[in-house]
Amino acid sequence: MIVSGNTQTKLSSGSIKALHPDQFSDPDSVTRQRVSAGQLPKTAVDVLLVNPPASDSEPWGNGEPRVDRPWRKRMIWPQVSLAQMAAMLTPDYEVAVVDAVAQRLSWTAFKAILREKQPHYYLTPVRASTVQNDMFGAFLARGMGAKTIAFGPYVTLKAHETMDFYPNLDFVLRGEAEMTLRELVDLLEVAAGRWSEASAASKTWIRLQKIFQASSPHWQPAWHISRDLDDQLSQVQGLAWRCQGKIVVNPNRPFIPNLDDMPLPHHHLLPLDYYRLPLLKGPCAFVVTSRGGLADHHHGTQPRGDPWTVRLRSPENIMAELWLLYDLGIHNVHMVADVFTLNREQVMGLAKMIIEEELPLRWTCNTCVNQVDEEMLTLLDRAGCWLILWSLDSALEQPFNSTNNGHHLTQATQALRWAKKAGIKNWGYFTIGLPDETEESIQRTIAVSKELPLDLAFFQLDAFHYGSPSFFDWIENGWLQTNNHMEEVNLGQSIESGNGRLKAEELEYWQKRAFREWALRPGPIWTMLKDLNTWTHYRNAIHLVFNP
Repeated sequence: MIVSGNTQTKLSSGSIKALHPDQFSDPDSVTRQRVSAGQLPKTAVDVLLVNPPASDSEPWGNGEPRVDRPWRKRMIWPQVSLAQMAAMLTPDYEVAVVDAVAQRLSWTAFKAILREKQPHYYLTPVRASTVQNDMFGAFLARGMGAKTIAFGPYVTLKAHETMDFYPNLDFVLRGEAEMTLRELVDLLEVAAGRWSEASAASKTWIRLQKIFQASSPHWQPAWHISRDLDDQLSQVQGLAWRCQGKIVVNPNRPFIPNLDDMPLPHHHLLPLDYYRLPLLKGPCAFVVTSRGGLADHHHGTQPRGDPWTVRLRSPENIMAELWLLYDLGIHNVHMVADVFTLNREQVMGLAKMIIEEELPLRWTCNTCVNQVDEEMLTLLDRAGCWLILWSLDSALEQPFNSTNNGHHLTQATQALRWAKKAGIKNWGYFTIGLPDETEESIQRTIAVSKELPLDLAFFQLDAFHYGSPSFFDWIENGWLQTNNHMEEVNLGQSIESGNGRLKAEELEYWQKRAFREWALRPGPIWTMLKDLNTWTHYRNAIHLVFNP
C-alpha cells in the first residue's frame, strides 16, 4: 500500500483528530414503519399454520402425528390438526396453511412463502423426533417479526425446557390447543388494537364462547379482567409464555367436553392432492371421530384409568365432515381414533347414516380384535369400509401383561375371518421388541402372522411417545440410550440398548426378517400385485420388501 505524503506527515506529527462513531444505516426502521402503517403485501395473513420442511431429502413422513421421518411405509399423512386450528380462527382472521412436507418444499422455497405471507403469528406442531427441525422454522418466522407458537404432546410435557432451549419460541399451547390458540390470538390482537369483540359477529365466535363457558363456567375474556397484558396472559389456561425474561407455565386447560361444538376442520386449506396412503389411487383425508385413549394404552400419552377421557363425536357431526370432503373431491378417508369401534352405538349409527344417505366414499379405520362383531363388520363393509388396520401386538398365543393389549390367537382369527367374509381387507400390525422379547417369541409372532387371514402385514419395533408409561419403563430398565437426543427416536427404528434380552441390532434384524418371511410367499405377492394399480405403488412395495 502507498501512503501519500500529506497523510504520512499527519501520522508522524500525531495530528489526526479523534475518530467518530460509525454511522450505520437502519433499514429495519423502514420495515417497522411499513408494518405499523399497515403496508403489508396483499398476500399477508394474520396466522400461518405450518408443517415445516423435512430435515432431509426424503419427503415421505408420518405427519399426523409426525413421530418419524422418513417412515418405512412411505406415507404422506394429512395435517388435519392444522385444518382444525384454522377453523377456530376464521372468519375473524386471515389464515393460511403450509404443509411443506406434503408439498416437498425446500427451506429456500419455504422462506419465500414466509416473506410472502408476513404472518403476525406462526403456529407449528412440534414433535420429539423433529424438534430441532421444527424450531428452525420458528427461528425464521421470528426473524421476520412473527410471534411464534408451538403445540403438540412433546411441548405439552416439556414446555419450560423447550422454551428455555429455544429463545425464538414465544408461546407453547399445552394439551388440547384449539381454545388456547383462539384465546391467545384474540388477547394479543385486542392489545395491538387490530381486533375487538364488536368486530367478531361470526357464528364461530358465538360457538367458541359456548365452549369456553362449558369447560370453565366462570370464564370471561382476559381483557375484561385486566388492562395489563401480562395479567391477561396469566389468565389463559394451557399457555406457556415469557414474562419479563422468565418462562411462565399457566394451569392446565380442561378438555373440550363436547366435540360437536367445534367447527368442522377447514380441509380446503390443506394441499389435499398431495396426501397419499398405500393401495389408494388418488388423494385422501383424515377424519377424527373421537379423542382420548383406552385406559390401558401403555405407549401413548393419553391419561390412563379414566374412561371419560374418551370423547366421541356424534354420527351426525361426522357425516357433515364426510360430505364436506366429498364436495372437495375427496373419495378416500381414514377414520382417526385410538380404537375406532370402541363405541358400538357411534360406529353403527355412522355406518347406517352413510348407507341411508348413499355417500359414495371408500374409507379405512383401525381397531382391536376384541372390539368388533360379525354384524358390525358386515355393516361397515356396506358403508364403504374396505380395509381395517388391526393392532395385533406380538405372539398372539398368549396375552402380554406388560402392555395389557395382548389377544388370543383364536379371537384374532375369528375377527379377521369375519372381516374377510364381509369383504374387508385386513392389515395387521405386529410389534417386535417388547420387554423380554426373545428370538423364540419373535418366531412365534412370524408363524402367527402367516396363519392369520391377512392381506397386508407390518412389523414395527416397539416404540412409544415421549412421556408415555413405556418411555419411563425403558428408562428405568436401562433399555433406552438416554444420551441420544429425542430427534433420533423414530417409529420403526431402534436406538435402544436392547430390550433386556436382545440387542438393538438383533431386533432390527428380526424386524426385517419377519416382514420378508411374511411377504415373500405366493399369497401375499399375488395380493399385492392385484391391488397395486400405479407405478408408484409398485415402487413403494419393492421398497418395503427390501427396506422393511
